[in-house]
Amino acid sequence: MNSTDRTPADLLRSALATDPARPLVTFYDDATGERVELSVATFANWVSKTANLLQGDLAAAPGDRLALLLPAHWQSAVWLLACSSVGVTVEVGGDPAGADLVVSGPDTLDAARACRGERVALALRPLGGRFPRPPEGFMDYAVEVPGQGDRFAPFAPVDPDESALVVGGVEMSAAQLVARASADAVERGLTPGSRLLSGLAYDSWDGLSAGLYAPLASGASVVLCRNLRKLPAEALEQRVKSERVTDRAM
Repeated sequence: MNSTDRTPADLLRSALATDPARPLVTFYDDATGERVELSVATFANWVSKTANLLQGDLAAAPGDRLALLLPAHWQSAVWLLACSSVGVTVEVGGDPAGADLVVSGPDTLDAARACRGERVALALRPLGGRFPRPPEGFMDYAVEVPGQGDRFAPFAPVDPDESALVVGGVEMSAAQLVARASADAVERGLTPGSRLLSGLAYDSWDGLSAGLYAPLASGASVVLCRNLRKLPAEALEQRVKSERVTDRAM
């Protein structure tokens, strides 16, 4: 993190400038056996494509509010940083009826239909696969995002003092989010090269911080595990060893 980093998108740019090849997010789904590792550069490319989709095809602008109905997943992390890049406020688990846009996983499509604005659906299949049949009334993220540009430039500057995230009833500006993530990283002892394994859901600040923001703020990386309870204890210890985990949030 640099002293000038005041938004999560700033943190990602600094990480990209410092060491683009290092792992940033290693994702496991212990219900499907999926494992995906994204370097800083690969993750940043997904963020750029998603931000271009958000700003271009979905016509999102600073001040818009997006209801994010997704679990702890590497694609959820991408959406969080893409929204930061555009200046869109993410309401984690927010009410789609009151949002300008909604991004939904396969299990929350019925609730997401309450949104009167743009609706995006993610199948959350291995390797970012698309829906076998696109859900009616939704844009299929996996179909639309590959053709987006690899570089992103916002139409309007993102104000770090404007709202960026709402989770657990608490609203934070981008600058407040960065400050809180940095403090969490210090409290956890995260430093460049640290590997934090998180089995927490993305429905709380603790889960978002451990599963994305604190590692990003400190030059560390996250081993993000969905459905971790399905993993036997001995297999978890093997993962901790093989992934060179230095800290856990469970």
